Amino acid sequence: MDNSGKEAEAMALLAEADRKVKNSQSFFSGLFGGSSKTEEACEIYARAANMFKMAKNWSAAGNAFCQAAQLHLQLQNKHDAATCFVDAGNAFKKADPQEAINCLMRAIEIYTDMGRFTIAAKHHISIAEIYETELVDIEKAIAHYEQSADYYKSEESNSSANKCLLKVAGYAAQLEQYQKAVDIYEQVGTTAMDSPLLKYSAKDYFFKAALCHFCLDMLNAKRYEELFPAFSDSRECKLMKKLLDAHEEQNVDSYTEAVKEFDSISRLDQWLTTMLLRIKKTIQGEEEDLR
Repeated sequence: MDNSGKEAEAMALLAEADRKVKNSQSFFSGLFGGSSKTEEACEIYARAANMFKMAKNWSAAGNAFCQAAQLHLQLQNKHDAATCFVDAGNAFKKADPQEAINCLMRAIEIYTDMGRFTIAAKHHISIAEIYETELVDIEKAIAHYEQSADYYKSEESNSSANKCLLKVAGYAAQLEQYQKAVDIYEQVGTTAMDSPLLKYSAKDYFFKAALCHFCLDMLNAKRYEELFPAFSDSRECKLMKKLLDAHEEQNVDSYTEAVKEFDSISRLDQWLTTMLLRIKKTIQGEEEDLR
């Protein structure tokens, strides 16, 4: 069946659901089981929503799921209402990112009210990702990653909380909120240091913290060798020392050479590239000030 056929079928289901809702509100229905008609309407709205999805009419699918969710709330079916709001959010993601966020927030309200904080945290991540990719509002993405981390921590899901916090740190550094980034990288790095499984990743977090310190105060960029002796043997630490020397000597060439040498073995990601370029500009800036 083509998309227009699916859409026509969905519209017919919507009309049927609307009739059921109307009938459930009549006086006689109130006497003779109006709630069963409302339950039937919920089911039909959800079927219509899935038909709209098959026809790739995402807004209509989202609206139909929302209607099902509202009826579930009337019937006190909180869990089903939250599920429908999530389905609505997922449909709206493809057509109206802001409406997707509104639906996911409704679901989060229900889940937190039910004490389901792990699920609420997961949906805060979905909202953060919409702000990252669709609406490009990094401040709001940070806020939702932080909220997600709080909920995960409250449920003792520390590794999930740390994943969210590392996203916050990455964005905080990009927004030049270096102290905030340092605090998170140190916190996650210190936790990793104590775990045999995560020990290896600690050097990456301390390296990132050290780069942030470069933009705050040079002296503290050196402190991670004492804090984590294994860091001193890493390539990241050796690069750090070369960068500090280059900065002290105001030598852009040796700075560039050190970064190139590191990049030839371990490819620099976008975040590291951005930070290293910012630090390089401070050398060039100071050089120009001296002229």
